[in-house]
Amino acid sequence: MAALPTPPTDRRKHDPETEERLRTGFSKPMPHGRFRSIGLGLITGASDDDPAAIGTYAAAGASLGSSILWTVPVLFPMMFSVVYLCSKLGQVAGEGLFAVIRKYYPRWLLFSVLACALTGNIIEAGADIGGMSASLNMIVPVPIWAVVIVISVSMALLQIFGSYEFIKNVFRWLALVLLAYVGAAILAKQDLSTVLKGTFVPHLRFDKHSLSILVALIGTTLSAYLYSWQSNQEVEEDVTLGRRRLVDRMGTRREELRHSAKDIAAGMIFANIVTYFIMLSTAATLFKEGKPEISSAAQAAHALAPIAGKLASSLFTLGVISLSLIAVPVMTTGAAFDLCQAFGWKHGIHYPPHEVKRFNAAIAIFTGLGMCLNFLGINPMKALVWASIVQGVSTPFLMLLIMRITNNRSIMGQWVNTKPLNVLGWITTVAVFAAAIGLFVSLLI
Repeated sequence: MAALPTPPTDRRKHDPETEERLRTGFSKPMPHGRFRSIGLGLITGASDDDPAAIGTYAAAGASLGSSILWTVPVLFPMMFSVVYLCSKLGQVAGEGLFAVIRKYYPRWLLFSVLACALTGNIIEAGADIGGMSASLNMIVPVPIWAVVIVISVSMALLQIFGSYEFIKNVFRWLALVLLAYVGAAILAKQDLSTVLKGTFVPHLRFDKHSLSILVALIGTTLSAYLYSWQSNQEVEEDVTLGRRRLVDRMGTRREELRHSAKDIAAGMIFANIVTYFIMLSTAATLFKEGKPEISSAAQAAHALAPIAGKLASSLFTLGVISLSLIAVPVMTTGAAFDLCQAFGWKHGIHYPPHEVKRFNAAIAIFTGLGMCLNFLGINPMKALVWASIVQGVSTPFLMLLIMRITNNRSIMGQWVNTKPLNVLGWITTVAVFAAAIGLFVSLLI
């Protein structure tokens, strides 16, 4: 594999304030008595457990039982490293991931990664819209096509006309609904000794199905859209703290990084708890009943009803709907952020709609494309396979770029990675590359 080009020092002429910020190590003053908001990591973690991911987790539990539970604690530090590195990048650079790539890397690399990220986001957003519509149809007997349209239009309007503070608060409350999965798992009545063994004793059969599930879990948990979303969320948070100019957003303080690390750790723990109980509920019911063929979150919810009871099924469905309301805007707005940063267009949720017309048009187009995928007669699971392939191409290289960027002093100043963070980051990079290779091998066999 050819090495990625080393990013040069940015050759643009900086104003005196920026030059001083670069010279002194990227440290910005704290606004009067204000601090970064709690819950940014929670939103990112919740969006990672989107309906496509729920389908993967449910399939893992239904086909492999509790023996696959050990993957959840193993994947936690990898999730943390990915999101924390992107958070640190957004705070220090004062810009999103793709803005940094545009500034420091060649155009061919920028647009190659952008094409993969946009394609994967749109396909997965479309599959999630379909998944939520199918779940809602289980509760409200309305034609799925009507639900798809209403959901897509509502989400686009929320993203375009909703303020950053409003969207952030809505997402944080929706994320708490995911505790419904804990209830669903409790209702499924577990065998404690089997659960503990599956959680703390790694076990994996080296057959095609088991390995493909492991690859899918890694790929789903470390999805590419998390990377740019977290860095963009940090920029939006800086704006709410009054740092509207780039020079004011550049840099961070040790206190802010510690605050972010704690918040992200809490968010990733929450996301992993949700993942754990999704696997646990299907392992304790569908696996025991010999029903391993689960291809979607809606199918898993429907299958739980006769085994664990209607309440467990309803709780599972409620979680799917809430996750979709978080994940789809993260994917479509994240794609709009990536596109605008790649072309240098004005963008941001904090701006009035008339000031960022290209940004809002991108949100509308990407949401519309996701909606249209549900009317093309494309099998949603096949669409997710293609999304996984695209993500499998872009995610490893994005992670490699993030590691290179966060170790470059011309970009990060004094906030380059520590040795422990580098070890964790490179382990994660190797894991996502291995998952991508495993995905392609499984498709060829």
